[in-house]
Amino acid sequence: MMAVDFQIPAARFGDDHSPYLSARLVADRLGVTLAELAKLIGVARNTLTAKSGARKVDSALSKVVRILAMASEMAGDEARAVIWFKHQPIPGWAGKTAYDLVGEGKADKVLAYLEAIRAGVYA
Repeated sequence: MMAVDFQIPAARFGDDHSPYLSARLVADRLGVTLAELAKLIGVARNTLTAKSGARKVDSALSKVVRILAMASEMAGDEARAVIWFKHQPIPGWAGKTAYDLVGEGKADKVLAYLEAIRAGVYA
């Protein structure tokens, strides 16, 4: 199995002035508001921009960024990955999308699904 270097994709979601992922950049790439992003990753809206919440937000955003990085690699570009993330139902999940599953706290299931596809196991 080929390892993905998440440093490059993660750098696209970071802020030059901070070691943490940028909630604003992730929200912009997904085409959602900060409030929608906060709900998606399970943090309070105010936590997204509070300095004291940076580690918690970074941890929550990291799974979304990993999913987008893997999907981008597989789809060929980030725009297609975002469309897949928000709109393409994942087989076996009753019509739910990656976005839906992440919002339910099941980002690990989405990552496992993408790993399986990349390894040649198709759902």
